[in-house]
Amino acid sequence: VQLQASGGGLVPAGGSLRVSCAASARTFSSGVMGWFRQAPGKEREPVAAIRWSSGSTYYSDSVKGRFTISRDKAKNTVYLQMNSLKPEDTAVYYCAADGVYYSDYSLTGNYGYWGQGTQVTVSS
Repeated sequence: VQLQASGGGLVPAGGSLRVSCAASARTFSSGVMGWFRQAPGKEREPVAAIRWSSGSTYYSDSVKGRFTISRDKAKNTVYLQMNSLKPEDTAVYYCAADGVYYSDYSLTGNYGYWGQGTQVTVSS
């Protein structure tokens, strides 16, 4: 199973951007897909996640109210709509997935599949 992330780019502060992650196979019907990000010199941190079957969503405090995660079951794709972007949102954004939801969306170890990352840069 491969995850293909796309949609990153350069955007001014206050702007919006949507990143996408397409899965090559429908193997996460009982699991979860999520987004993490990693800024230079920092650890990878959780951003948001969505339970594939129920659509339940989870967000880190830093993006709550600004970012929205959603999924399109027909396309095996998860989206992250990012609004009111800030320079501190600048990072490589990685999508991740697993066929099982382990009750904590924020742990990188709970995801068995990772995409290649897409750069999001927010200028001040």
